[in-house]
Amino acid sequence: MATSPTVFAPQTQKALEDPLAHLPCSSIVEFKKGQMVYNQDQPSSNIYLIIEGKIKVCRMADDGHQVVVDIYQPDEFFGESALLNLPHRCEQATALENTKIMAWTTAEIEDIIVKRPRLAVALLQILVQRTIDFTHRIESFSVDNIARRLARSLIRFSERLGTTEDDGSVRMTPFTHELLSQYVGTSREIVTHYMNQFRRQGYLKYSRKGIVLYRDAFKDWLRQNA
Repeated sequence: MATSPTVFAPQTQKALEDPLAHLPCSSIVEFKKGQMVYNQDQPSSNIYLIIEGKIKVCRMADDGHQVVVDIYQPDEFFGESALLNLPHRCEQATALENTKIMAWTTAEIEDIIVKRPRLAVALLQILVQRTIDFTHRIESFSVDNIARRLARSLIRFSERLGTTEDDGSVRMTPFTHELLSQYVGTSREIVTHYMNQFRRQGYLKYSRKGIVLYRDAFKDWLRQNA
């Protein structure tokens, strides 16, 4: 007797655990724009949650150049490297704007996890998602030229940090060309060259007030220039 082919139901993404549901409130600390939260000379033993503002996390290369790991916004955590308590940490976190954060020591986090194991699941999910994001960036470094790396980075920032306007464009913080170069892995001059080129082609506008990205058109450009 003939058997019917097996039909697999489409998989849906599992709902992520909310770490805020398992963490007690902590005191709020304010940092001014440009103020450092921690650096390699004053490493942190805390895990941080952003309440308001944005934080840039960097690694320091051997030659002294900064490499931007990522930019974090409200309701996002940073400083997870403190969980390893490494003796030498080449990492620093700086406020990109006036920012408010909460902090828990790693000892407090470990104590809470013992009492509320779902917090460990929530933090693990965050770290796995970041690992996936870093994998995509490594892939782009391997196969993309600088123009495409910059385009992918702008699209990613617009998806994470942007606000969609009525005309479908996305408005973002006025990231400097220096910051973008540290994220993409090139010089500020090359970033300026391609930002001007993208602006002439109508894919974005930028000024000291912000960056406006025409994301759908930019994604089409990426596909056409694969």
